[in-house]
Amino acid sequence: MAAFSTFTSESVCAGHPDKICDQISDAILDEVLRQDPCGRVAVETVVAKNRIIIVGELTAAAEVDITKIAKEQIRRLGYTKPQYKFSDKSPIEVYVSGQSVEISKGVDSDGAGDQGMMFGYASNETKSLMPLPITIAHALARRIDEVRESKILPYLRPDGKSQVTCQYKNGKPYGVSTVVLAVPHEERVELIQVRNDLCKHVISEVLAQFGFKIGRSKVIVNGTGVWHLGGPASDSGVTGRKIVVDTYGGYARVGGGCFSGKDPTKVDRSGAYAARYIAKNIVAHGLAKRAEVRLAYFIGATKPIMQEVETFGTARMAPKAINDFASKVINTSVKGIIEELDLRRPIYLKTAAYGHFGRDEFPWEKIKEI
Repeated sequence: MAAFSTFTSESVCAGHPDKICDQISDAILDEVLRQDPCGRVAVETVVAKNRIIIVGELTAAAEVDITKIAKEQIRRLGYTKPQYKFSDKSPIEVYVSGQSVEISKGVDSDGAGDQGMMFGYASNETKSLMPLPITIAHALARRIDEVRESKILPYLRPDGKSQVTCQYKNGKPYGVSTVVLAVPHEERVELIQVRNDLCKHVISEVLAQFGFKIGRSKVIVNGTGVWHLGGPASDSGVTGRKIVVDTYGGYARVGGGCFSGKDPTKVDRSGAYAARYIAKNIVAHGLAKRAEVRLAYFIGATKPIMQEVETFGTARMAPKAINDFASKVINTSVKGIIEELDLRRPIYLKTAAYGHFGRDEFPWEKIKEI
């Protein structure tokens, strides 16, 4: 008998409070790396009603106007109106100091800037070799932002969330059973119009890209019926709180640390990118249908203290052959990862919305000729 199951993943729009924080932190990182490729950054942002606080560590040969960068990102994301109770005019507090001397010693020797474990995953169920639920969820969130920014639906406000439930048969996706969207909008517009417009301009268009359709009875928009005030005025935000959204939507394991605001010596970020790079290449080269790569480091470690590959019974080669292949994809020393993926450059702001994986624009998503 066929085995049926469902899986749900969510994503958030670029104007979601947590994503505001991720983008401010990564914009600061990019500016540091633009001036000093060897700059060390671990910056976190907190937003709330009419308030922005930026904290962390920064050591670099760079002159960075943190307040200016934060204001630029807030404006770019559409928070420019007083009625949002959060804008580029909101007070900004900055509490940033230098990197710990003890940690710095390890990093100076090409060691990891933090301890922890990282996971990378790939599956052949989508063209991007990502799980289908998170892939669709990201596409929905991105499209919500597009229809607002392009004035197709000008009454929408910044912030928003998407959620999709996919149907599986014998482990393979074959349909979408539920779509949930949450989007704040102007008071003058009734929910029925919001719902109809989102079904037409967002849900139908996105699902069609994946070959799916869904009846409107399976669509939920703004579950409580009304959502006018979004953003940090209704829900505070913190850098790194959307780690599951940033990775695999809960379909695969994630590590213990977030990504945004961290330079590539922090293996929470660079190690996770390397693990995805290996996993994706294993699947892309046909060695397995699914792959999970596991890494672990300690502060100052130049190489991982754990490197394992799991293929969930889908491998087409012996474990030793797959491990040998993984070692050819990338040298997982901290220095090796940074050099192979060319991570000392300002590429991180784009990662801070719609997921860090499954997008060909990033170097850890490339298929390597081996």
